[in-house]
Amino acid sequence: MNASALSQPDTALYPGVDIAQISHQAPVHWVSVEQIKMSLEGKPAMAVGFDIDDTVLFSSPGFFRGQQQFSPHSSEFLNNMEFWEKMNGEWDKFSIPKESGRALISMHLERGDAIYFITARPQTKNEIVTQVLQEDFNIPADKMNKVIFVGEKEGVNLKVPAMKEKKIKVYYGDSNGDITGAREAGARGIRVLRPDNGTNSPLPKAGIFGEEVLVNSNR
Repeated sequence: MNASALSQPDTALYPGVDIAQISHQAPVHWVSVEQIKMSLEGKPAMAVGFDIDDTVLFSSPGFFRGQQQFSPHSSEFLNNMEFWEKMNGEWDKFSIPKESGRALISMHLERGDAIYFITARPQTKNEIVTQVLQEDFNIPADKMNKVIFVGEKEGVNLKVPAMKEKKIKVYYGDSNGDITGAREAGARGIRVLRPDNGTNSPLPKAGIFGEEVLVNSNR
């Protein structure tokens, strides 16, 4: 190889990066579990809410299986109650608890807060989601509330009435609707990062509403 070839980098293969690109950070309001805990110091026990999918559970295995079985190459399986019966009744056994969820739930249990899981999944005849969450996150039986399944309706965030009914003060979720819904319900919405290797895409823009975003919460 001659000297001229060595002096001409292959920018397609090795694009490189400059210091301006390295140092560029989006103006996101990052918070840690400890900082959230500190912000709640001196406040009485309260009701807090959690979304489930991609917030506390990495549930993509079940959704991937459902798509393969009920509607390969399309999202029509999400409109199939047979899928939801499987997901809510069996396949959450394969969902992986997120460590960030463990840390948040543990912190709120220590505070004595009431924890509610509010999901846009539809209600099914049978469900093991409540049991899975209790076991995965070591929630005492007397502190475990049954999962609230609200379903979905176009143009309406059905989580909002549930948040209002339970008087939720803090709500954690990975989607834009979780944050806007929390605010509509008068709650503090805190964003949890959606895992980038899951089936739920595209990834939302964390911090797009100026909300707090939990650090390292993609796992």
